Amino acid sequence: MTKTSTNRVDWRALWASGDLARFCFISLGILLHATNETMVATVMPAMVGELAGVQLVGWSLAIYELGAIVAGAAAGRLVSYVALRTNMTAAALLYAAGALVCATAPSMPLFLSGRLIEGLGGGALVSLAFVSVERLFARAIWPQLFGVMSAIWGVAAFSGPVLGAVMTELLSWRWAFGAFPLGGTAMALASFLVLDTPKATRPQATGGSAPPFPFAALGCLAVSVVLIATAGVDIALLRSSLLLTLGMIGLALFVYIDALKPRSRLFPSRLFSWRSPVGAGMTMVAAFSVATCSFAVYGPLLLTSLHDIPILTTGYIIAAESIAWSILSILVANAPPERERLIIVGGALMIATGVAGFAYTVPAGSIPLILLCALLQGGGFGIAWPFVTRVIVASAKEGEQTIASAAVPTMQRIGYAVGAALTGIVANASGFSEGLNREAAANVAAWLFLAFIPLGILGCLAALRISGASDDARLAKLPISLTRGEIG
Repeated sequence: MTKTSTNRVDWRALWASGDLARFCFISLGILLHATNETMVATVMPAMVGELAGVQLVGWSLAIYELGAIVAGAAAGRLVSYVALRTNMTAAALLYAAGALVCATAPSMPLFLSGRLIEGLGGGALVSLAFVSVERLFARAIWPQLFGVMSAIWGVAAFSGPVLGAVMTELLSWRWAFGAFPLGGTAMALASFLVLDTPKATRPQATGGSAPPFPFAALGCLAVSVVLIATAGVDIALLRSSLLLTLGMIGLALFVYIDALKPRSRLFPSRLFSWRSPVGAGMTMVAAFSVATCSFAVYGPLLLTSLHDIPILTTGYIIAAESIAWSILSILVANAPPERERLIIVGGALMIATGVAGFAYTVPAGSIPLILLCALLQGGGFGIAWPFVTRVIVASAKEGEQTIASAAVPTMQRIGYAVGAALTGIVANASGFSEGLNREAAANVAAWLFLAFIPLGILGCLAALRISGASDDARLAKLPISLTRGEIG
């Protein structure tokens, strides 16, 4: 391990010691996961055209995020019993196997099974990347390494949609997925060869000292998301209403069970209580994560079906949203604490405006206006998220700061999974249950974004409730994360 007495990284010494090579291979897992996660939207039109199953489009993101949530929670605990190198190798091979299933799938159900496997592997790779930094590198250079990982995520968030669009246009959507089995296999081989230090080849702890795995809570979450997603597959008023109601009850039960398990809990106390900045902040995170899924899941499919907009153009629009997120995060990073509440509210209004704007711009087909809405949505996240995270962590009960910091990306992933399932209900109820055609796409575009405006309003109200914490002296001691929401 490279020692350093300051917070400056001696990259030359890091390379000479072999630690930089290890870090590069560790970061490759983030690149694989984030690129694949953001790519699927732009390959969706071509994939649905070949496999059919437009009724299951919402599942593609929901099932992937569900796998990532479960694997991410498991991976951090497994390193206490199984060596880091073994975990990393197994996760990379699992990811490669899932990508291979997706690339060769003859039907949508089999494709979705591949997405679940991919999510398990990718979620584990991301979690293990952060564990690796903590275990293999000096504490003094953690901020710089996490900053590099954030930049890698930003590159992947931009390149994923563009890669999917280019590969689909030039070759096939199958080739877009076909590159990832090679990447996952290379990652597995590199992990086995490069992670050869004692800390990487031995378990972190013995004797059961690691916190228990939240089987009951995550099992309840998985069942709830599946119930909600299933409610939208074959729309029938009684059946769909019952499944949706059971799914929502299951989500409430998930939160309740999590609160009962202090040693394995995923979220801090007072999770959705608006009397606390923690509750208001987590409400804002949940509301906007669900509300912004519509364009990510169905945007390219609607634009190509309604207006014959090229897939590559839709890829650039989605990539622009990610770039806006990263750039505005950097621009506001050094804002004084007294402006924190104003920044959070401003970001919330930008997100809500973007969500509402899509309700007009997508049916109209105006590329400049659609791009503007995407920039507002991504830029709003970039402005608000670092400060919301800091308020939540600073306002958490003593001893729950670590849980609170990890809870923001976890809640965002859950929001994406639930949001994707809900978009499937709205889209299929609006017309996609009858198949993919221009008339059905027009009906879906008219209702899909309107349905989530109330959640955008809820997110803005929650942002207004985040007050008082800005004056907390602890805020000045907490660094602002510049990473996207997926990285805590």
